[in-house]
Amino acid sequence: MSPALPRSVHPMAWWGWAIGLAVAVSSVTNPFLLLTGLGVAALVVMSRRGSSPWARSFRLYLWLGAFIVTVRAVLHVLVGLKFGDVVLLPLPEVSLPSWAAGINLLGDVRLDGLVSAVTEGLRLAVMIACIGAANALANPKRLLRTLPGALSEIGSAVVVTITVAPQLADSVQRVMKARALRGDTARGIRALPRVALPVLEDTLDRSLLLASAMDSRGYGRREVVTSGQRLLTAACTLGGLLASAVGIYGVLDATTPGWLGAPALALGVGLSLTGIWLGGAANARSTYRPDPWRWAEWLTVASGAAAAVAVQVVMRSNADALGMPVDPLEVPALPLVAVAGLLLAALPAFLTPEPPPPATRGPSVARTPATVGGAS
Repeated sequence: MSPALPRSVHPMAWWGWAIGLAVAVSSVTNPFLLLTGLGVAALVVMSRRGSSPWARSFRLYLWLGAFIVTVRAVLHVLVGLKFGDVVLLPLPEVSLPSWAAGINLLGDVRLDGLVSAVTEGLRLAVMIACIGAANALANPKRLLRTLPGALSEIGSAVVVTITVAPQLADSVQRVMKARALRGDTARGIRALPRVALPVLEDTLDRSLLLASAMDSRGYGRREVVTSGQRLLTAACTLGGLLASAVGIYGVLDATTPGWLGAPALALGVGLSLTGIWLGGAANARSTYRPDPWRWAEWLTVASGAAAAVAVQVVMRSNADALGMPVDPLEVPALPLVAVAGLLLAALPAFLTPEPPPPATRGPSVARTPATVGGAS
């Protein structure tokens, strides 16, 4: 049952949940599991998205995923490897020179190969939908102020980047409503110039407003630090990245010595965090009303991590159950452990606080000439 007082869940919690769900489906081609993950992401978005412009951007990611699946299928028909026994679409095959051996241009489209291509495209589409769910649920402005001071510049660029799609969606909707009010019913290619130009103009205006707002709040301004502090920060950051790379290689390669695995990775993470902490000293800033991190945030992150852990457990015990059997083509298995892990990722739709309602404006007060004169 949701708490009595609505509030916004911490944006980092939503991103942690989405990354866990995306990691869970990244190693899956089983359509049952992929559709389950997509349904979980859609359920959480429909239940916990707010009234902000970016909350309506999830549909764009779904259309992008459908486009990816379609392109993947078309590429398979054009240049994909055709295999299987059931011929769906007989097409002539174009002979290619010897240097292009292994590439089939056209040819008979067979059911097994087409199903394999569609499931691979569906996997990428579901991963994009998971990231789109985080973009629709997490407030990018609140996400920016939770980042460490050393990552403020990078965070600003990332926030501006991930808000492009929601702002474009909001601009397109407003332009379409304005055209409908003016009686403009043109559709298709003829309406593209009438929609694209106002959308681009609105995007430019929003960019200028965002730049002015960030400049007025001191973004990009840094304090004076000594050369020794800069050198120590660079050494910790570079050393942490190198040690992390060596540690990841040691963890993935079982033939390397033991000290190149988890110890080197832990050392790299520690040095990187130290570099971030030292770099944040040059970017002093204050946060007004920091976002709380309570049980709802822990539950959100844990549910996404549970989905990833459940899929990894199935991968180690029965990896074939996570794939789509195409040689020969069969009905995929239904690993209950993976399904249960993905369903656990739907808990934020029921156990996290509801988003706050949209702000309502009271009755407008008529501005008298005296008020206008006094304001000027």
